[in-house]
Amino acid sequence: MSDRTAAKSLSQNQDTPRGLIFAVLAYATWSFLPIYTKAIDYIPATELVAHRVIWSLPIAWVTLAVLGLTGDIRLALRSPRILLMACVTATLISINWGLFLWAVMVDRATEAALGYYINPLMNIALAAVVLRERLNPMQIVAVSLAVLAVTIIAWDEGGLPWLSIALPMSFASYAFLRRTLPIGPAQGFFLEILLLTPPALAYLFWLQWQGVGHFTFDHPKDVWLLIAAGPLTAAPLLLFVFAARMIRYSTIGMLQYITPTSILLLAVFMFGEPFSMVRGIAFGLIWVGLVVYMVPPSLFGRMRGHKDGQTG
Repeated sequence: MSDRTAAKSLSQNQDTPRGLIFAVLAYATWSFLPIYTKAIDYIPATELVAHRVIWSLPIAWVTLAVLGLTGDIRLALRSPRILLMACVTATLISINWGLFLWAVMVDRATEAALGYYINPLMNIALAAVVLRERLNPMQIVAVSLAVLAVTIIAWDEGGLPWLSIALPMSFASYAFLRRTLPIGPAQGFFLEILLLTPPALAYLFWLQWQGVGHFTFDHPKDVWLLIAAGPLTAAPLLLFVFAARMIRYSTIGMLQYITPTSILLLAVFMFGEPFSMVRGIAFGLIWVGLVVYMVPPSLFGRMRGHKDGQTG
């Protein structure tokens, strides 16, 4: 076995210290993004999304240049199929960004946290509906608990918690389609940002023309906060991309709950959002569903085999 093959095998079957550090840093950055968002909640979410795009572009390009992957972008730009797919994924991720930022700005971060807890279960449901994948009994129970939690909140609030559904739906759809994009993760991120840049620039120029834009040197604090949107967007995503190659998929599955847990704690204890008993029950059902979801199918098979052996 060559050194390269051995290293690849190690990264697939074991968690490397560097990979764990990258993953924790990525999720920690995402976790505290609501604090940054609250600091500029007087700026519309759409304007902030546009600045996230603009200031992420140079970071993404430098990353590709350092890795020597810029040639992949030139090839992708010559492929109408890749460009069309990237346009769709770019639209989905920008919608997800906008919804999350808006949720924090209008004191609905708790609903955003619920949405991101539902996200892995939404992935299962999407695979079952679109790919016709058969769900194992544990997955059926997990998805059913998520549906029950949403139903309880809908009953209590007199309507569907659309934000808690739209967030995981947009991100799950993005992740599903992103997997089919025939280009690497870092290249794909740059391509999506590149495609979003023209409309983002046009929108920002229009805001400045109308005199309602916040990127003005009369308010230097706003300028620096908006520029910071770039690294706060690109850095954790790129850290996650590299971490995903150095740690096991199961480890990523566990670490992903750092973000919604932190968002929930911030929403309740720092932002003072209400957390009723009904919401507590709904979150409890989601947490139970996630525990059930993480039960390995092989364990269920062994349990069933043991039971059959006892009754046979």
